[in-house]
Order: sequence, then C-alpha cells, then structure tokens
Amino acid sequence: MAIIPSGKVTTASDQGVGPLLRAWREQRRVSQLELALRADSSARHISFVETGRSRPSEEMVLRLAEHLDVPVRERNALLLAAGYAPRFPETPLDDPSLDALREGIERLIQGYEPYPALVFDAAYHVVAANRGIMMLLDGIPESLLRPPLNTMRLTLHPEGLAPRIRNLREWRGHLLEQMRRQIALRRSESLRKLYAEVSAYPVTVPETDDSPEQTDPVPYFALPMRIEHEGRTLSFISSTSTFNTPMDVTVAELAIETFLPADPSTVKYLHSLLP
Repeated sequence: MAIIPSGKVTTASDQGVGPLLRAWREQRRVSQLELALRADSSARHISFVETGRSRPSEEMVLRLAEHLDVPVRERNALLLAAGYAPRFPETPLDDPSLDALREGIERLIQGYEPYPALVFDAAYHVVAANRGIMMLLDGIPESLLRPPLNTMRLTLHPEGLAPRIRNLREWRGHLLEQMRRQIALRRSESLRKLYAEVSAYPVTVPETDDSPEQTDPVPYFALPMRIEHEGRTLSFISSTSTFNTPMDVTVAELAIETFLPADPSTVKYLHSLLP
C-alpha cells in the first residue's frame, strides 16, 4: 500500500467561530431558524453566535457542525476558532494504530479482484490499488505514475487514460462535477488547483468504438466508464464508499472506489485475464 502524507488542520479564522459558522450555514442554504430547530437551540442564540455576541460551548460547536455537514477537518478549525482544542486527531496512515484499517482495506480491494478497486484521499491521491486497477494503467507514461499517484490526473491527462476512454466527454463531465461538489464541501485550495489543472486538459474524443463485444445493446443502470484495453472495450460502473462516523481526520477523508463490470463481456474478459 502506498502511504500518502496527510494535510494540516485548516487555520482558524481571525474573525472567530461566528463568521465561519455563518459561512457554512449560508453555503448549506439553511436559515438560522432551521438550524436552531435541528440543533435544539433558538434562532436568537444562533444569531448571537454568528455575530460574536455569544460564545458557543464546545458541544454546541460540534452539534452545529454535525447539522451543517461540516467535514471532520473543518470541525477542528471551528473548535480552534471558538477557543477550544481540536477534537479529532489526524493520524498518519502508516501509524501502527491504523494497522487494522490498512489490513482491512487491503483485504477488501484484493478480495474484489479481478474487478478494479482503489482507495484515495481528499486530494484524490491513490492510497492503495488492486491488480484490476494496475491492469488498466498498463502503458501509462512513467511521469504520471510517480508518487503520489492522483486518480483525476491519471484519468483525464491526455497521456493518461483519457485517450482510451470511449465516452470521454461524459465521463470527464461526471468527474469534474464530482470535484466541484468536493470543493464546495471541503473548501480546499489544493483541490481547487487540481480542478483548474485537470479541467484545462485538452479533450480528444476517441475514434468510434467498433469493438465486437458491444454488438448487443446493454441496458446500463448508471453512467458507465467505457475504456479500451488491448483492443477490447470494457465497461464499468463506479461506486464510492466512505467510513461511517469517522473519529479521525485521515480516516474521514478516505474513499474506496470500486468498478463493477457493466456487461457480460467485461466480466468474462477480466476473469480470463486475472484468474
């Protein structure tokens, strides 16, 4: 498993916790009254907290953050801005205390073989990948494979997987929208820079797919990624999972992406290639 160093806790605002909470509430498009009802408080108290007339308790900061769906990393920033110590640790992924997590992740993605699966962090850096993923990366230039591997860069770079993806425009649109949602959720400057980079890559539409494996129409139930591999077109539906109620920043920012074969020919090919 490749270990990617975690980022740092977001710097708390010099303005205090009130403006930060107001910004999160407005971003979530929640009124003071609605937030108060959710958090078992009053609109008046919420107003006083946002304007700095009242200092919220540590529990109130965490309760408001929970109801505003604030990421774990940013909850630490809210606590710091309110004058409290961070509640959630940020444990390096190679720390012995996370041995069980790493082993569980490895068993999970290896058990998914021959189908592709990988784990990435909040910056889309690849933390672990199975043989199915490595198969798809055959022939990618060494410059794109140097650590830390970045799943968005690998997929959308014109020297990466992009020329092999048969429905590149649709899949690219899906990935960029996913990144926009994460930027809105996490407010990460590094994520904004990554988005600016990958969204500026030139888009070259692949030649018309004439693979014999696709002669029969397939009723896809979600947008597939249709990618060429050694003269065949493989189709995958992706699914992303995160950990429930994480108590650590590092764990909260991990995501497991699995690629489910979307047609019988892909299933057959993968089982013949990676028995």
